[in-house]
Order: sequence, then structure tokens, then C-alpha cells
Amino acid sequence: MSFPVPRAPLRVLLADDHGIVLEGLKMVLTGMPAAIGAIDEAATGEQALALLAAHGADLLVLDLGMPGVSGSNWVRALRASYPALRIIVLTANTDERTRAAVLEAGADDYLAKTGNSQALLAAIARQAAAPARARTPQAALPEVPAETLTPREQQVLALAALGATAAQIAQDLHISPFTARKHRENLMRKLALHNTAELVAYAMRLGLPTA
Repeated sequence: MSFPVPRAPLRVLLADDHGIVLEGLKMVLTGMPAAIGAIDEAATGEQALALLAAHGADLLVLDLGMPGVSGSNWVRALRASYPALRIIVLTANTDERTRAAVLEAGADDYLAKTGNSQALLAAIARQAAAPARARTPQAALPEVPAETLTPREQQVLALAALGATAAQIAQDLHISPFTARKHRENLMRKLALHNTAELVAYAMRLGLPTA
């Protein structure tokens, strides 16, 4: 199989919580020596975000089920923060609804770990050949430090980032659903956030767990 050579070697971030999988992925990438440059490794969602913030990446190969990564909201928030990043999800989850949700959230490809290395190489080749995306974030995240939020707002932020509804937040915090909705509205207004994806992206930047 021949591969397109990008204008510059791709910086790749491999994110998987199994060391033997990471070693295997690195061996697979040796089949594209002209296309692959530096390779970083992460075993948790938090480590992946820290490496992206520190070094950036052109391509992320992501295990959807590793610690700190759960579901399409995480992918959507990642896409909002890093619009130019190419995201290939490599997972043991073969559920079609999950696949559709993750692709809709912004992943570029969704591969099952039951596949072979040629499928992964072909997916990487497609991303290497794809036109570059603009690097400007879809929406600038607020610069409001978390310390300026009230303790209750911080609690609401943490729960909302996990996908909790107003009713679930109310139950967890022992407040009324109306009060929970008002706290969430005040939080979104203070942070100048417009939707759940931006809220999750802000929580990710703070290092909070997200759904």
C-alpha cells in the first residue's frame, strides 16, 4: 500500500490505556516513515489533553473507553477546542449508535479494534491526504478563572460536564429543579457559553471529569 506524503510529517498522539496496544500502534506507524513525525502517548483523557495543550498534534488515535474519556460529548468538546485536529477513534465498542454519535460529534473515522492494521493505515492515509482545516477554535473559550465561580456554580459545572440534567443536578445537590436551572443559566451567562459542547470544553480545560 502506498501512502500520500503530507507537506510535513504528522505529529501523532496515541491515546490508549493499554501499554501493549500503544506499542502495537507505534509498530504499525513505522509503516509510514515519511508521513509520521513525532509520536506522543497518553493513557488517560487528562494526559491526552495535557499533551495537546503542551505540544499540539495533527492526528489523534483515540481509545474511546480509556479513563477520562467517555462518549461523544468528550469528542465534541475536543473538536470545539482543536478544530484542526484529525481524530481517529480506535475502540472495542462496535455499537452502531455509538459510532454514529461519535462521528456526528466530530470524529473523522471510527475503527474497531477487531480490524487489522491495514484498516488503520488506510484511515491515517486518508487523513494525511485530507485538506487542512482552519486552526481557529469554533468558539473562543472564556478566560474566566474557575476561582471566580461560586462554590455552588463550581458544583453545577462539574455535574453538567458529566452530562447531568437539571433534575439530576437538583437531586445531587438537594435543591429544586428550578434552582438548578437558574444556577446553570447563571453559570453559562457568566462564562459566556452558549451550549453544552462549550461547557464541556471549558470543563476539560480545567481538568474536570467529563462525560
